[in-house]
Amino acid sequence: MSILLNPKKYRDRNYPDERSKEIMLKMIDWFEKKGLAKQKEQYHAREFCEDFQKFVTEEGFFETLLLPKGYGSDPNQYYSTYRMYEFSEICAFYGAAYWYTFHVSALGLNPVLMGDNEEAKHRAAAKLKENALCAFGLSEKEHGADIYSTEMKLYPQPDGTYLARGSKYYIGNGNVANIITVFGKIDGTDEYVFFLVDSAHPNYECVQNIIESNQQYVAEFKLNDYPITEADILSRGQKAWDDMLNTINVCKFNIGSGATGIVTHSFYEALNHAYHRVLYGKRVTDFPHIKRLFCDAWLRIMGMKLFGLRATDYMRVANENDKRYLLYNPIMKMKVAMQGEKVHEHLFDIIAAKGFEKDTYFEQAVVELTGFPKLEGTRHVNMALIIKLIPSYMFMPAEFEEVGRITDNRSDDFLFRQGRTRGYAKTKFHDYNIAYNSMAHLPNVKVFMEQIQAYKEFLMVSGPDLAKQMQDFDYLLAVGELFTMVAYGQLIIESAKIEGISDEVMNQMFDLFIRDFSAYAVELYGKPINTDAQLEKILKMIKRPVPNQAEFEKVLNEEVYSLVDAYIQNP
Repeated sequence: MSILLNPKKYRDRNYPDERSKEIMLKMIDWFEKKGLAKQKEQYHAREFCEDFQKFVTEEGFFETLLLPKGYGSDPNQYYSTYRMYEFSEICAFYGAAYWYTFHVSALGLNPVLMGDNEEAKHRAAAKLKENALCAFGLSEKEHGADIYSTEMKLYPQPDGTYLARGSKYYIGNGNVANIITVFGKIDGTDEYVFFLVDSAHPNYECVQNIIESNQQYVAEFKLNDYPITEADILSRGQKAWDDMLNTINVCKFNIGSGATGIVTHSFYEALNHAYHRVLYGKRVTDFPHIKRLFCDAWLRIMGMKLFGLRATDYMRVANENDKRYLLYNPIMKMKVAMQGEKVHEHLFDIIAAKGFEKDTYFEQAVVELTGFPKLEGTRHVNMALIIKLIPSYMFMPAEFEEVGRITDNRSDDFLFRQGRTRGYAKTKFHDYNIAYNSMAHLPNVKVFMEQIQAYKEFLMVSGPDLAKQMQDFDYLLAVGELFTMVAYGQLIIESAKIEGISDEVMNQMFDLFIRDFSAYAVELYGKPINTDAQLEKILKMIKRPVPNQAEFEKVLNEEVYSLVDAYIQNP
């Protein structure tokens, strides 16, 4: 059973309401009417997607998708992470430029919605009707992700107003957004502040687009004594700091769904090409190494999709007493995006020179996806967060009510009031063994569980010294990749049971995960700071999957190759 996005069959999905259905289907129809040729023409011309901006503004899509209950013109308005997931995946399926304008608009709007200024929330909601695109003014040229060192300042004036002075860098939509949330400090203090500016204001200077390789406009902008009043200030002090981090917490989720959309389209295109190509008297898809590459690519995308759907459920049930999303979210951003890069490696090995041709989707996709793991915190930054949760997740499970698949029209309002960003390492999780035990009858899940047990033993023999060892970021990444695999597999199993994925598919997926886990273990084994006790446990993590050639062929032919010509974008 394939759960991959297929725009040609999207009308068959279950939608919680007619407005949700309308948004997804109209967006797909818009892309398909544009067609691949026009899309590639705009891509190569590096044309900013003004047509997309106009369409989503006229249709009010962002007003529906980005606003929580109580804002906007729809009395039935609600914010749904599931709906955001679907829209994000669709946009990226057709091109990262469209996805990016959506993603940075969510980033830009969230500090308003999380802030203390109620009037500003309604002002922003009204502005979405005129221009849907927003921007998030956080990064600076000299400091990048070092947000402690922000140099943007508000200078107090005698009449109680302020003048904003400073510059921001890497700001998507900074050329056109009328809602730009800017993070800075009050001059002469250490007080952080979030405030609103508009790119149309004369004291706003859009200096340049700092990239030239694609359609995105990633701005450097300056505020030249831009006048700010209390009506423009969204939050101050600790609240501003927390709103900044919580905004990133919510929105980096889009990166995983975006990556899934991109590689799904790439997969269809590569499969169609390879199946219809004959070399040395054989279909390309009949060569043994091609079979393995296609099956691994499909299994990775299935894992990406299953994890994303399940992580969406945990985003939607989040509350003060359930913050499990704080682990699943950075995994969604980092792990899923990096899995997408592996998918492209597999597909590029299959289609080779075809992947460079200018009229293919793949040619742009493989370039655009490389940026996804680097957005909203690098692999290192997100792994540093993830690693803090090892003790709680691995050794101190808590009790939670079981969570099902959540696609209804409830409003995920907690995401806009997450509160203080502290106590992260104390986050509680349910027992990962519940999921794994439910599939322990599958030979490769059983082997994977043995790898997890060896990893747990590694953590126990490491003791308190592990924290010191992980001050070495290279070592931290190696330890963290193995931990991430445990949580990744857990949510995929939970999701697979909900979606009715067959045992054959899951056994083959864990064949792949055993190989991945072993590769990460070999990487960790090579680190010079391991102790002898650690090396012994790491060796136990290196396992071989239980081979089942008949099962592999069944999954390949009935699942993977059944998708030949299932989707072809309109020309």
